[in-house]
Amino acid sequence: MPEVMINGPEGRIEARYLHAQDPGAPIALMLHPHPQHGGTMNNKVVYSLYQTFVARGFSTLRFNFRGVGRSQGVYSGGEGELSDAASALDWVQTYNPNARFCWIAGFSFGAWIGMQLLMRRPEISGFVSIAPPANLFDFTFLAPCPASGLVINGDKDEIVPADSVKKLVDKLSTQKGITITHNVIKGANHFFGPQIDDLSRMVGGYLDANVPAAETEEK
Repeated sequence: MPEVMINGPEGRIEARYLHAQDPGAPIALMLHPHPQHGGTMNNKVVYSLYQTFVARGFSTLRFNFRGVGRSQGVYSGGEGELSDAASALDWVQTYNPNARFCWIAGFSFGAWIGMQLLMRRPEISGFVSIAPPANLFDFTFLAPCPASGLVINGDKDEIVPADSVKKLVDKLSTQKGITITHNVIKGANHFFGPQIDDLSRMVGGYLDANVPAAETEEK
């Protein structure tokens, strides 16, 4: 799990990267929770996502947004963090010019940033959104959502009410040609705690069912 430093818009971006052996391996980018509330790339949910993608042969990157860990800069309310994510994706693409396809995964604040990046980068073919904070941030930019993906939240989430996530999923699911898979983990709060293994299995199962199809399309 080599440490890398990426040149970002506000200086260096601290990251961890695992490069797959297959030169055509897909790529994946992981985005962490809110920088002002303790979110880092070492968050348990983010690390779990990272390991799940790595186990399925993705060249996978997780990184710290500006002002977190050894990443330079200061929190900028989302706009700068989106620029950080774009720079991180550029870096992964540079080292994987033959990648068959690209996925993005985010948790909480990271899910919000990830969905914005999805709208701006047509090469992203799938996403995983964990506890997207639909009650705290504006998701109306998803009009339409350009790719199918997986949304997971807990029914005991004390920060993002389950009904707000369901409303977001229902809105996205009305779009033709897009399939939004929505899983709710019973008993899970915002950080999933004891249910982290359930979360990993759900994400892994979704990738197992959908990555081969995406790969076939690219060939």
